[in-house]
Amino acid sequence: MSDGMELFDVFAEGSGSLSSGTTIKQEPVDNAAIQKAEMNKRKQKESRERANQLLGQLSTGAAADKDIRITSSDGDDEAEDTEILPKRPKTETNAEEFPGLASHPRNNIKIVETEGNCSHEVVLPPNMEYVPLKPRTTAPAKMYEFQLDAFQREAITCIDNSHSVLVSAHTSAGKTVVALYAIAMSLRDKQRVIYTSPIKALSNQKYRELEEEFGDVGLMTGDNTLNPDASCIVMTTEILRSMLYRGSEIMREVGWVIFDEIHYMRDKERGVVWEETIILLSDTVHYVFLSATIPNARQFADWVVYLHDQPVHVIYTDYRPVPLQHFIYPAGGSGLYEVVNMQGNFREDKFTEAMNVLSQVGDAGQGGITRGKKGGTAGTSHVVNIIRTLKERDMIPVIIFSFSRKECEAYATQMTNLDFNTEDEKAKVKEIFVNAISLLSEEDSKLPEIGRVLPLLLRGIGVHHSGLLPIVKEVIEILFGEGLIKTLFATETFSMGLNMPARTVLFTSARKFDGKDYRWITSGEYIQMSGRAGRRGKDDRGLVILMVDQQMGQDVAKQIIKGAPDPLNSQFRLTYNMVLNLLRVEGINPEYMLESSFYQFQNYDALPQLYENVEKKKKELAACKIDRETEISGYYQMEKQIDVLKEAVKEIVTKPKHLVPFLQAGRLIHIVSNDKDFGWAALLDFHKKANPVDPLGSDVMYVLDVLLFLSAESAKNLSDITQLRPPNENEKGIVEVVSVAISCVSEISAARVKLPQNLKAYEGKQSAGRVIKEVLKRFNGIMPLLDPLNDMKIRDAVLQENIIKLQALEKRKESHPLRENSKFDEIYKQYEKKLELEAELKVAKTELKKAQSLLQLDELKCRKRVLRRLQYCDENDVITQKGRVSCEVSAADELMLTEMMFGGIFTELATPQLAALLSCFVFEEKAGGSKLADDLSGCLRAMQEYARRIARVTKESKLEIDEDKYVESFKPHLMDVVHAWCTGSSFAEILKKTDVFEGSIIRCMRRLEELLREMVGASKAIGNRDLETRFEEARVLLKRDIVFTASLYL
Repeated sequence: MSDGMELFDVFAEGSGSLSSGTTIKQEPVDNAAIQKAEMNKRKQKESRERANQLLGQLSTGAAADKDIRITSSDGDDEAEDTEILPKRPKTETNAEEFPGLASHPRNNIKIVETEGNCSHEVVLPPNMEYVPLKPRTTAPAKMYEFQLDAFQREAITCIDNSHSVLVSAHTSAGKTVVALYAIAMSLRDKQRVIYTSPIKALSNQKYRELEEEFGDVGLMTGDNTLNPDASCIVMTTEILRSMLYRGSEIMREVGWVIFDEIHYMRDKERGVVWEETIILLSDTVHYVFLSATIPNARQFADWVVYLHDQPVHVIYTDYRPVPLQHFIYPAGGSGLYEVVNMQGNFREDKFTEAMNVLSQVGDAGQGGITRGKKGGTAGTSHVVNIIRTLKERDMIPVIIFSFSRKECEAYATQMTNLDFNTEDEKAKVKEIFVNAISLLSEEDSKLPEIGRVLPLLLRGIGVHHSGLLPIVKEVIEILFGEGLIKTLFATETFSMGLNMPARTVLFTSARKFDGKDYRWITSGEYIQMSGRAGRRGKDDRGLVILMVDQQMGQDVAKQIIKGAPDPLNSQFRLTYNMVLNLLRVEGINPEYMLESSFYQFQNYDALPQLYENVEKKKKELAACKIDRETEISGYYQMEKQIDVLKEAVKEIVTKPKHLVPFLQAGRLIHIVSNDKDFGWAALLDFHKKANPVDPLGSDVMYVLDVLLFLSAESAKNLSDITQLRPPNENEKGIVEVVSVAISCVSEISAARVKLPQNLKAYEGKQSAGRVIKEVLKRFNGIMPLLDPLNDMKIRDAVLQENIIKLQALEKRKESHPLRENSKFDEIYKQYEKKLELEAELKVAKTELKKAQSLLQLDELKCRKRVLRRLQYCDENDVITQKGRVSCEVSAADELMLTEMMFGGIFTELATPQLAALLSCFVFEEKAGGSKLADDLSGCLRAMQEYARRIARVTKESKLEIDEDKYVESFKPHLMDVVHAWCTGSSFAEILKKTDVFEGSIIRCMRRLEELLREMVGASKAIGNRDLETRFEEARVLLKRDIVFTASLYL
């Protein structure tokens, strides 16, 4: 019996008539798709030949290196193996030949002269010569009532010549002007145009704008479909991808595709959708890419030219229509410090003044709500004071960015004594709010969440984050756009896409929690949010204020405020839905998608530099000649043996059962952490805490509070222990109390010191430091250690044996003949440098080898293996009935849902239970969970068992997976909420069941409705009317009242 059949038997329990043994023929597509596929085949063949030529020449330069093999994988003789980059015979050549090579056929680059503050480059296919753009001789497709900026004029000229264009400019610079012109030209020329937006909310807003301007506009987001036969259709990128996979008739008529916010392609979760879409689009389509400033705009255009064999123009400007001033507000201070002026110059004197203020008030972090730890709301008074000052100086409206939804609301509720609106403005706010809320039922309109927000809005204060009710969030957007909200507390999502600038932007913290740790915000994040400051045509300048509540180095501040924008790097990853869809369509395959990805392109692009790096390291290594190298090598190996034995001794000695009896206050211990030697420290105290790896287990950790010498710079930020450093060689250092794990103890001294009483005060800590230094001086820096055998009385045979070996090696080391050589230290350093170069060469070769391979090919093989074993496709990569179902599911885990469908679990559940179970696939937030009813916990356990089975098959197919994490990724926290909703409970009633934000509940239910629609389609694809009806019934139960209130933009 084959692997596939054996495993299918495990999953097929209760599968009824849903046999997966049926093979589905690959689907024919329309002629345009077939032509595209044939062209893709030719391109694939050409690119393989180019890659083979390159790899053959590359392997030449590495002929002497047996560890560099030009292969596409680790070798696997299973049926699914497909060699994309075959091995080439190695031939002799010189490294100097490499600069003439290219990782792909080099496109032509032409720099076009421009007027004004923008740059214009055009990337052309290798076989195409540059022809200057023709000036427009007819009336423009669209007239503007204002003078266009240089970058807008350049981009519009490209569009007039039917050339694709990438426009990279700051937020609010006016990129939309270019998109509007492309739409106007398409409508004039009777072509269809697609406008893609990264998220549904932006699509709705953009639809409203374009419909008012052009009229002939439709919308397709999954949630809403309006006027789908329109000449201009606004849609999410996911919808466009789905249309391409299905060979939609609409795509035949499309002349232009506009990708708004293309920098979203670097999003880890959804960036792959952009890559798939751009790869799948026809070569006959022209493109307008709108992006925030990205440093590698030309590389992206280079990739598009490589894919579609047409010129792409890159119009770039870092010009801001409204210049920005950047200020720092130090917590505890009383003023703002201009650190970057309107000319973009960093003012070091003002930055130093701001940091001095922090030093004076202490680095206790008494200023923001977040300061690298959870903290409270101590910084609210500072925010209130800043906003009051901004109001007095007419520097509003202001957007206050905070990195927590709860903090946004906490700040807003503290604005009790501030009122920004006149009576007339209050009346307008109330009118807009009442009109919007009238769309709700009487019961929903009385929700406490709605009642709480109106008093704030009347005073011109708003809150904007993803946890709000969608209708409330849209009201706030409309009011802010109308100038009726003067102070808006928002999370960073407000900075993405929405064109809603303000006079001032205020950051409540320079640090954020990224899901793993607290860190400084990046320059890219700062650029995106600070770009909302300054309204074109209204403000002569925009103000950006960064609240800082702990010391930050000048280099950190410069990197945040003056740093370069984040590059556009590929986030391409394989999914089962992608693989199956590519197997389903004739003429294209998953390997082609891999080879065509921006991910692969960027790696190919790096080949010349990587090869040069290998050659450079080789030359440096060849030039490194060591006198008496054999003897030095022996001495070096002996030192390494000593280090290993010392570590083995330390591991036994520092076990709590041996070390704890000697942890008295004042004991001097040697601290080493993360390869940083902090020297001798004085122990103050120790305590036990639960092991974070297994918090419920019996194992505990010991944490020591020690007086430690630190560099003055790193001591400014004790909250970030990862950046703590010992003092430099000639630095006095600062003594601070730091908590360290017991594993950081390298040696334990026999000496103890008497410590001062007051160690909280600065002077007390420095006095203790002087005592430690005096003891070290007395022993000439060589501290007497507790003997593990005689003093600590450790009885351990392995320890005793290691100590004997260590003593013998130390004796040999001291008497080694090389130590008599006067140049010993110099020769030894040279040898260490050579070893360092050898290690660097090994890394360089590994990086080169990785870039030469078709990345992720091995993962593709493993994924195909999973699909075969679960019978989603056969040995010839023809998809089966199960594969057909999976092709229909992209909103959630397609394998889990397909296995559960064929396993019969959905047929056994009542409709509300069915909806509740599926909520586990679409809810992603962390939340506390209440005890589930028996019927829900039973189906949850059944689902978790399916997850474990799939994880086991994945492991057997040689794909890395953490079984527990995979099972836990299906979150049951809203199961009872969804079940109650589907049995008729009101929204007010289900809110009592959870502490999850209202907006998060609605977002989960809307995603659930989208998943149910896909499950209806999946059931229909295999002709299962019963399941189709059940999923449709669940969708009907779900889709009611406030959860599915229409967008105000529609």
